[in-house]
Amino acid sequence: MRLYDSLSQEKKEFVPRDEGHVTMYFCGPTVYNYVHVGNARPYVVSMVAKRYFESLGYRVTLVENITDVDDKIIQKANAEGRSAAEVGAEFAQAYRDDTDRLGLGRPDVEPLATEHIREIIDLIEKLIESGHAYQSGLDVYFKVGGFADYGKLSKQQVAEMRHGARVGVGEDKADPLDFALWKGAKPGEPSWDSPWGAGRPGWHIECSAMSIKYLGKGFDIHGGGRDLIFPHHENEIAQAEGALGAPFVRFWMHNGMLNLGDEKMSKSLGNILTLREILDRYRPEALVMVFLGSHYRSPMELNTEVLEEAEQQVNRLRNVFAALADRVEAGGGAAPDEKTGATTAVALLERVTARERAFADAMADDLNTAAALAEIFGLAREANAALAAGEVDADTATQVRAKMGEMVHVLGLDAVAGSGGDIPVDIIAMAEERQKCRAARDFTRADELRAAISERGYEVRDVPGGFKVVAAK
Repeated sequence: MRLYDSLSQEKKEFVPRDEGHVTMYFCGPTVYNYVHVGNARPYVVSMVAKRYFESLGYRVTLVENITDVDDKIIQKANAEGRSAAEVGAEFAQAYRDDTDRLGLGRPDVEPLATEHIREIIDLIEKLIESGHAYQSGLDVYFKVGGFADYGKLSKQQVAEMRHGARVGVGEDKADPLDFALWKGAKPGEPSWDSPWGAGRPGWHIECSAMSIKYLGKGFDIHGGGRDLIFPHHENEIAQAEGALGAPFVRFWMHNGMLNLGDEKMSKSLGNILTLREILDRYRPEALVMVFLGSHYRSPMELNTEVLEEAEQQVNRLRNVFAALADRVEAGGGAAPDEKTGATTAVALLERVTARERAFADAMADDLNTAAALAEIFGLAREANAALAAGEVDADTATQVRAKMGEMVHVLGLDAVAGSGGDIPVDIIAMAEERQKCRAARDFTRADELRAAISERGYEVRDVPGGFKVVAAK
């Protein structure tokens, strides 16, 4: 397994710090609103990486934080006459709900910044003791000039960064590049007690504190979007290594940015589609398919055309899995070849083995999901052709379906295989509402719900005593 490291800017052999155990930390969102679809890409990358390492037999600990105290959260709370805690809690849950719909599972730990104030204060105290931080009034700043390796991740020189840097309003720091570790309390803001007075943590310090708490120093992989390389991840390195006196992370993993049309998705441009909006329009597995279709380090486009194409790809895979299942259910053997009297089952199973090997090679090459996905589609075409020719017996169909199922599971596409538990909860809710409408003889609404379920790629069937929801073929 070779993984690209953003710090060394090269692919390196990946061997975990702890034998048999992979440790990963990915930066999650700041929850002041519904997350935009761009937040889903690092989430998908992290969860597919987790599934891949688990498929190799590793135990995996994936930590993915949620920033629930921040300037934007406070601004939204004040504008709406609510507390920052209320806003953070509402949109943290919305984020969990929305990412649950992707069907990838959850990280092992999802720490909230507000629940780790003690760890943050402890880390800041270590930085002050080591001379890497200083108090200024009620604030505490990291001393960038005192950390010799500052800029090593983003490949920038401190002198160049300092040129044009400005001191913000209300800041009293020794160097324009110095950044806040602790912010003194201001009216209308949440605060916690600390050795420097009431206040709240800066953004960067929370990730250093929480990753060290759950994974220790020198953990395996730290990930997130490329936009976090500077200043967030650069500052994380400075904080963690300044306090620990040891390397912070072994591999830095950054996904490329998402473009909507021709412009990078950015809240400031106002061209944001929320993840919730996308998942209301398209199947979750179609969005996952779009992300998998590009290498995680590459920038990628998201538009109606690629999403609709992904929906068709999802349907093709669903149909092959369904056809294989039908063949298994039918039982019996395959029709023999008219010339040789033999079936092509052996040849098909040989193709399965070759595709499995190519799939494994692709994933071992820096998680090349695009190449891995191509192997699944290649096998799907071969299986479909053999099925159409009547050349697949029930036993072969069982084996092909199982092997394809293993591959799609690694990529988080279990839903296309019709695996148990793949019907989204909101689809079940619509089906239940439809059942109530039928009982109340509101057939117009019941038909509307059936149509909405169908648009999402599922079929609701009336059965004795209730209903059944299945993936549409």
